[in-house]
Amino acid sequence: MSLYLNGIAVFLLIVLLGGLVRVVLGPTYADRMLASQLFGSVGVALLMLLAVIQQQMALLNAALVLALLAPLTLITFINLVTFNKPSSSNTPCSSNKSFSSNKSGDKSA
Repeated sequence: MSLYLNGIAVFLLIVLLGGLVRVVLGPTYADRMLASQLFGSVGVALLMLLAVIQQQMALLNAALVLALLAPLTLITFINLVTFNKPSSSNTPCSSNKSFSSNKSGDKSA
C-alpha cells in the first residue's frame, strides 16, 4: 500500500513540474493563472496523501487552508485583469475628473 501511495505522490510531483513549465512558458496570463490553480489543487492532493502516508493529521489542516486560499488567487487575478485595462473606463479613477475643474472654491460638485 505504501509503495502505491508513494507512486501516486511521484506522479503528482511530475504533474506539478508540468504546471511549472506552463507558468514559465505560458503564452498568455490566463495560461499562467490556470497553472497556478493547478499548483493549488495538486498541493492539496499531495498534502492529503502525505497525511495518510505519514499518519499526521496536521497535514490535513494545512491542505484545508490551501484549498481555501487557492481560489483567492483566481479572484485577485480576475480583478487585476478587469480593472487594469488602459483603454477601459471601468478603472476607479478614470471617471473622477472633477477634482481639478472646480477652482471657484464651491464645495458642491
